[in-house]
Amino acid sequence: MAHKKAGGSTSLGRDSQAKMLGIKLSHGQATKPGQIIVKQRGTKYYPGNNVKRAGDDSLISLINGIVQFSKRKVKRFDGNLKLRTIVSVITKPIVKPASAKAPTSVKTTTDKSADKKVEKKIIKKVIKKETPKK
Repeated sequence: MAHKKAGGSTSLGRDSQAKMLGIKLSHGQATKPGQIIVKQRGTKYYPGNNVKRAGDDSLISLINGIVQFSKRKVKRFDGNLKLRTIVSVITKPIVKPASAKAPTSVKTTTDKSADKKVEKKIIKKVIKKETPKK
């Protein structure tokens, strides 16, 4: 006979790894092309402008811009309306530097070359201000 009672096995004690689903970038945050905005199973959030849906239903940004969440009523197959959350990426607004006479204006653009030109101008102005005069 055994001197100790046999320890039984358990059917519990296992757990799967976390899948890290959810919203990765919220409304108003900047995004780059290829960056994941939402990681999900199924389509709780739908792709809008400048966003594509990956094979695992993740939503991915296609351009540089700002994330925008909106709700829209969509007609279903049975004719009923359902409220859906749409995720879009809008282009960043470019602020022109204010001159002495003209008020500040905001302009949106999708042209990448124009964005780079404006960035170069701003960098040149900052460098001129920071360099000491001899």
